[in-house]
Amino acid sequence: ANVIFRRQIAAADDPDAAREELVKEYRAELMHPYYAAERGLVDDVIDPADTRTVLARTLAMLRQKQAELPERKHGNAPQ
Repeated sequence: ANVIFRRQIAAADDPDAAREELVKEYRAELMHPYYAAERGLVDDVIDPADTRTVLARTLAMLRQKQAELPERKHGNAPQ
């Protein structure tokens, strides 16, 4: 928050009070996983009690995954 709001803090009459208020606002509005989920920054928000189950299910799904590499579009032919 100090970095994001540095201009507002520097322009304030009382920088310490402005910093405290802006940090409090940042924590209340922007520091929760649902903010990131609403904007598509995370794939899923899970309950900490379900972490082991979700990880096990995800790793089981990825066990059989095979990455397919695209064919080379441009060769590096000798001249």
